[in-house]
Amino acid sequence: MTPSSHGNPEAPAGPEGLDLERLRGHLDRVRPGLVTGELTGRLIEGGRSNLTYRVTDGTGRWVVRRPPLGHVLATAHDMAREHRVIRALHGTAVPVPEPLLLCEDPEVLGAPFYVMEYVDGTPYRTAGQLAALGPDRTRRAVLGLVDTLVDLHAVDPAEVGLADFGWPEGFLDRQLRRWGKQLDASRSRELPGIDELHGALGRALPRSPAPAVVHGDFRLDNVLIAASPAGHDTVRAVLDWEMSTLGDPLTDLGLLVMYSSDLGLPESPVSTTSGAPGHPAPGELVERYAARSGRDTAAIAWYTAFAWFKLAVILEGIHYRYTLGRTVGTGFDRIGELVPVFIEHGLTTLQEG
Repeated sequence: MTPSSHGNPEAPAGPEGLDLERLRGHLDRVRPGLVTGELTGRLIEGGRSNLTYRVTDGTGRWVVRRPPLGHVLATAHDMAREHRVIRALHGTAVPVPEPLLLCEDPEVLGAPFYVMEYVDGTPYRTAGQLAALGPDRTRRAVLGLVDTLVDLHAVDPAEVGLADFGWPEGFLDRQLRRWGKQLDASRSRELPGIDELHGALGRALPRSPAPAVVHGDFRLDNVLIAASPAGHDTVRAVLDWEMSTLGDPLTDLGLLVMYSSDLGLPESPVSTTSGAPGHPAPGELVERYAARSGRDTAAIAWYTAFAWFKLAVILEGIHYRYTLGRTVGTGFDRIGELVPVFIEHGLTTLQEG
């Protein structure tokens, strides 16, 4: 018997992984009065790892986050950790949804989960979607993304209770070793240049600035953008904190620069937003970050090359799972051909930096 097959037979079933009857019962116990009507919910598409659902009782709207179905590695999808950083940052200059509750009891939904407020806004995933804003609005939106990153890195971890949120000492070396191990776990073919890139990054490790709260996957489609009352497009919420930690803030900037660069592959299943009219050039993003944060960005080529390497490893892992028949959906057949492109971008960035 599944959890949803008992109790109220008239209760809506809900999407897979979200038992609405059990969720309602838990909310009524820990937040009485929050829900006033029958709950309905749907999966929000676009998430790459943890599952995100939009839930409403017809009046209020909330978001539920839980690990993927059948997840094994709890540390990779740690709901308590993600909830903790959002709770810490709520009320700072960093826009995050208000966290409402954390449930670490897997008996409720089959896994730990947390609930946060629903924030209106759009996650712009492609240059085509961004182009609909027009050049001026696109430019302001992307520069606003940089300003939000500066605000995040300006937060004092100790002041918001995150002093023990990570181990900044040796951060870059650990990151490089971690992704090297990930690469080794996915090796199934020759990848010219990948070991050269990994080795070159290791020999040129920059000295990290003072540690900060690092998002770990900071890019345009991990934020919600909406027009303010004054009509300006602003970042309303930063989402997907599952990779956040304390570490080198320039890793966030390097990833943002990478995702703002032109892949040169218009039909690529992995897209960047750089082709949208009005999108600032990567160099302008770096200059704005440096001017507003006061950090030295002279080594940004290393951080950007590391981002290319990391994404190459991630894509190779996806390709490897595809060759084993372990992917679901379309587009995975083309992932493998992207890996050499990312490797080449990484090598070129490091050599020219």
